Amino acid sequence: MNDGQDKSIQAGRSRRVLVEGFELIGSVGVYEHERRYEQRIVVSLELDVVDAYDGASDELDAVYDYDHAISAVRTTVESRHFNLLETLAERIAEACLVHPHVTAIKVRIAKPDVLIACRAVGIEIMRRRD
Repeated sequence: MNDGQDKSIQAGRSRRVLVEGFELIGSVGVYEHERRYEQRIVVSLELDVVDAYDGASDELDAVYDYDHAISAVRTTVESRHFNLLETLAERIAEACLVHPHVTAIKVRIAKPDVLIACRAVGIEIMRRRD
């Protein structure tokens, strides 16, 4: 990164990047049927990012590419079985916060096929980089 970009980042050029309703198949839950069968998981993210985008460039290299977050979510969900949505959300947040431009994240995870009477059940966490 050049000095001009460093100054822009330090000056706090920020935005919120959204990933809404990313559907995956994963292994989450404490019950036997949840351990035996994978299920639909819907992940939504709000990432606070700081980068060197000057408002004029139309180049992907100038901004945080949401593909980083999508890849982190997919890799995390597919990595293993999680007993708790809370644990999965923490691992997703950690994986996204590794990127130097991400300063904070909200992770929402829903399991839409758990209860017939509900559209979905799930959790939401918010984390900031230390």
